[in-house]
Amino acid sequence: MDWPDGFMWGTGASSTQCEGAAPASDWWDWERAGRAPMSGDGNGFAARYAEDFASYAALGLTHHRLSIEWARVEPEPGRHDEEAVEHYRDVLSAAREAGVQPWVALHHFTLPRWFASDGGFLVERNRTDLWARHVEFVAETFGDLVGGWQPVNETNYYPSAAYRDGGWPPGHDDRHEWQVATEAIHLATAEAAVRLKQTGAPVASIFGLSPIVAQDDDPATLRRVERIYDTNWSTGLGLYRDGVLQVRDREPVERPDLAGCFDLIGFSYYSTIGVSGGKTVLHPPGAPRSPLGYGIWADGLGLALDRLAEEVPDTPLLVAEYGIGTDDDEARAAYLERGLEVTHDAIGRGIDVRGFFHWTGVDNYEWLHGFDVSFGLIDGDRNVRPSAAVLTRQAAPHP
Repeated sequence: MDWPDGFMWGTGASSTQCEGAAPASDWWDWERAGRAPMSGDGNGFAARYAEDFASYAALGLTHHRLSIEWARVEPEPGRHDEEAVEHYRDVLSAAREAGVQPWVALHHFTLPRWFASDGGFLVERNRTDLWARHVEFVAETFGDLVGGWQPVNETNYYPSAAYRDGGWPPGHDDRHEWQVATEAIHLATAEAAVRLKQTGAPVASIFGLSPIVAQDDDPATLRRVERIYDTNWSTGLGLYRDGVLQVRDREPVERPDLAGCFDLIGFSYYSTIGVSGGKTVLHPPGAPRSPLGYGIWADGLGLALDRLAEEVPDTPLLVAEYGIGTDDDEARAAYLERGLEVTHDAIGRGIDVRGFFHWTGVDNYEWLHGFDVSFGLIDGDRNVRPSAAVLTRQAAPHP
């Protein structure tokens, strides 16, 4: 397959998953409360980052998204840890020296303990003051080394995980808090994007986007499909496209200054959601289940690309996460092959896809599942799996 010039081949990871929970973070406390497995030092990336970047470059994967952990660089409000700052500058420098463009996320599910204990994103001033101050600090401190930004990981998923009993701290199940947090995190992401653009590096979103398929014509099914799309797709895309943020039955927030805040609409794809009888179900029916419980179906990636092309027709797209958690590397290879075919077909139909980032490079900590689910092209001992060759063949320059 031939790919557009400059097509970006990459991997994605996060600090907590590959470095372990930061001692000043809410996830550190979550682990010690017995709410999640212990992350230890993750996959050892904090010590082995130069080795890992060299491996990625050798595979032709010359872009890598990592997160700069807020709780490491600012463990107490207003006090920055110079050792942590230098560590992250060393990490970014090593990536560039290896020929890997580093993309940076500022929030990947975890928060500093002090920020979380003050209400996190439920408190408006925390977003407009403390978060904005952090964004400014990261832009000023690391911007000279960053190749691209993906400010907040799965912006639309985080509020559900934290405030609709999804197992993330603070572990609440409160519809009102979920709506407030949803509104705040979308604003926080878009406001960060506007500031980070000023560094001159491209900025992409990371929305967690699952296509929704009605498996019958039951009116309850059709209503459910549209409601899920309104919640998980239209909120963030509407703010980007129209400058209006609408969260369920809350008053719309008009922010024309945030329209067009991203250079690319990036998204993660892991599954397609089926709806039957008004309830969510496995899709397609009978699909093999991943260890995380969703159906394994690469063709759904095409549904996501098609819908995004309709929703934001003039915006380049980025497959910011695509992968499968499995110990069956042949299944991973087949899933990758099909996902690349689907992406290539979309490009051939005129959809502007700029890159494909695999989740993940090296096996790491998978949140509530610990180290039991393997997503990596490379195992924790740094053995390259055969499935990596699927990406390398496509990433290699073609005559």
